[in-house]
Amino acid sequence: MTSIPECGAEVRADDETIGAATPSGIEGFRARHAELAGGYGGGGDPDDPAMVQAMQMVLHLPKIDPPPRSALLAAAASAAVALCLDERVGPGGEWEERYLAWKRSRIRKVARRARGAQWQATCDVAGVTVEIDGAQARALVPGPVGRVDPRIKRLQIGGTDLEHDEPGPPDPALPVLWVNAGLGMTLGKAAAQVGHASMLLAGALPVEHALRWAEHGFRCAVREADEQQWASLAGQVADGAAIAVRDAGYTEVAPGSMTVIAVPAASW
Repeated sequence: MTSIPECGAEVRADDETIGAATPSGIEGFRARHAELAGGYGGGGDPDDPAMVQAMQMVLHLPKIDPPPRSALLAAAASAAVALCLDERVGPGGEWEERYLAWKRSRIRKVARRARGAQWQATCDVAGVTVEIDGAQARALVPGPVGRVDPRIKRLQIGGTDLEHDEPGPPDPALPVLWVNAGLGMTLGKAAAQVGHASMLLAGALPVEHALRWAEHGFRCAVREADEQQWASLAGQVADGAAIAVRDAGYTEVAPGSMTVIAVPAASW
């Protein structure tokens, strides 16, 4: 995972950004992890639809030489969890209020695509950028859907997809987010779902394991599971060895569909 020059200080993928080298930094991380581990929601949607909370996610999709689908989804997943454990969402942080308003409501993510100048413009909007194997994605600080920054609001939500790729066996040192291939989710839908999965996995991990993951920039692998693999993974969920995302059914899939299963790194 590497930093993205054009987004400068917004990249949060190294040890220094989480303060892991100091006791106070570790305690801050513990507090942010405890909030994430505490779960989501607790209340219904506001009466005003414009005040529904969502995290906007931007996928960098250049017209020429686009990245592999699996790498782009991995970048999106890593960006989402990196934002949720960023020091700026913690107690007293500049993003704390906006983050908690979203996390403590119904979790929603909206994936958009950008290229060229559009992508460059997203770097001026508060958020976290991650690059994995040349694929770049940005998770933005959540907020009301009716108050999305104009630079983000103009970005297309659907329309462009990427072909399914076969990147080979995942690195055993990385957590793996398995996407349910049988659902036929679009790139944007899958990006939102792996973002949910990375958050759930981080919250379910012991804080020491989450900290270790943070020190590696929350790098993960995304793979697709066929029917046979999915059945085996569902068994791991039943045994408590993996974490499943069950979708609310707002778009594309039926309510309660199990979309992604997150499996911790074998070395943890």
